[in-house]
Amino acid sequence: MTDPAKPGQRVLEVLSESQMYRDYEHAFTEGTGLPLRLQAPMLLNTVTYAKKQENPFCAIMAKSDEGCAQCYKLQCEVEAAAQLEPKTLKCFAGLCETAVPVRVGKNVIAFLHTGQVLLQRPDKVQFKRIAATLLKWGSEVDLKKLEEHFFNTRVLTANQYEALIRLLVIFAQHLAECGNALALHGTGGETPAMEQARSFIRDHSDDELSLGAVAKTVNMSATYFSAKFKEVAGINFVDYVARTRVEKARNLLLDPKRRVSEVAFDVGFQSLSQFNRAFRRIAGQSPRDYRAKLPLAEA
Repeated sequence: MTDPAKPGQRVLEVLSESQMYRDYEHAFTEGTGLPLRLQAPMLLNTVTYAKKQENPFCAIMAKSDEGCAQCYKLQCEVEAAAQLEPKTLKCFAGLCETAVPVRVGKNVIAFLHTGQVLLQRPDKVQFKRIAATLLKWGSEVDLKKLEEHFFNTRVLTANQYEALIRLLVIFAQHLAECGNALALHGTGGETPAMEQARSFIRDHSDDELSLGAVAKTVNMSATYFSAKFKEVAGINFVDYVARTRVEKARNLLLDPKRRVSEVAFDVGFQSLSQFNRAFRRIAGQSPRDYRAKLPLAEA
């Protein structure tokens, strides 16, 4: 039986390998000088950045067992605190570590990690404390080289760093929408029957859809189709239909002349309350709140 976590993993893999993510990562790192990494939740290993992005000070610290352990602990703590919104914590040396959640509805599918930056100018007293800590740990590092890299660490004001994190929040929202679309359209490797079933659902989502009716279009029993569909899609039939309708609703809500209730019935929901519940569960906010944040709503 397929591991239920795999569909989500495939979505994350496709997102991280997409040209959209690569272009944004390149622009962000080139423009800010900070590293960026899209990481699955529940860390199994320390988050590592591309060598050309990594702060040399942090690279040296990661070579010591205690330094690596402290970095991993900090990254776990910042992810645990960033379930609903971005969170920034500082390591023992005063460098920032930030995690920005990528949420699809109520679920965190990934984190955008950045940091390895100081928010105040380094000084000799601060480095003496760092050196003392390293000696206490018994870490064998080149203190002269470490000091050089520490004083060459990128320094930003708190306001500058907060502005960069806001950019990542906007990008995380975009990634979340793309992730939901990938969950709906698949990430490859599906059987023709499952592709046909998805296509039928997308084309008829504004009608009353039943599991039995869709199963019949691919010549399967309802019971077998239900199990096979969840195995391949990673979500059950009812949730898939709701997500399809919510994705259509997102586009219709772009038109400020359309009433929310009109959109609800146009995409196939049987009541406004049902639409509101499904939209909030999948998009993480109500349809009215979603529309209020659209650029068109501010015009």
